[in-house]
Amino acid sequence: MIRNIVFDIGGVLADFRLMEFLTEKGFDVPMIKRILKASVMSPYWGSFERGELTEEETLRGFASLDPENEGNLRAAFSNIEGMLTMREYAIPLVKAMKEAGLHVYYLSNYSKKAYDECAGSLEFMPYMDGGLVSFLAGRTKPDPEMYRMFLLKYGLRADECVFIDDTEENVEAAKALGFSGIVFHDYEDLLRALSDLGLTELNKTLR
Repeated sequence: MIRNIVFDIGGVLADFRLMEFLTEKGFDVPMIKRILKASVMSPYWGSFERGELTEEETLRGFASLDPENEGNLRAAFSNIEGMLTMREYAIPLVKAMKEAGLHVYYLSNYSKKAYDECAGSLEFMPYMDGGLVSFLAGRTKPDPEMYRMFLLKYGLRADECVFIDDTEENVEAAKALGFSGIVFHDYEDLLRALSDLGLTELNKTLR
């Protein structure tokens, strides 16, 4: 029986609007591709999300991959306010789940910088029962240890949890540990998937 809903954040409850964010900073498409290659597509990004590197160490790491572009890399990521924004349905969705008697948690890859500077993207957190983010765990999904740490922290059984994430690899990692899993595509698809898991009354409330 499903008793616990566990959400990823970026791409599910919040928009990770990286392209728009960099466009708003004045970068054109070729430069954005160059910035992404040296940052989010590099190993330094995951290390930063796991809290293994300071902000300065991360920026230096980005710059080491594209030394001539260090100024733009620093301009892109020195302040990331607005890179993540909460989706309109996030709080009503969490509230409805709580009112239906479910426990609601988050389990997400999130750097401390994003946690601090994009705090508006996390305004649903006070309505939840708790959760775990990567910079506190020292792990990032799909590392199975991050899921185990989460279960242990709250004394939960995996077979009583459904994990919702927009990345299939992360959902498969959860399912391998006994979670039910939903790959998030859009809000309506999520409601259908919840109904398929037997949460039909919740589905009616949210439509």
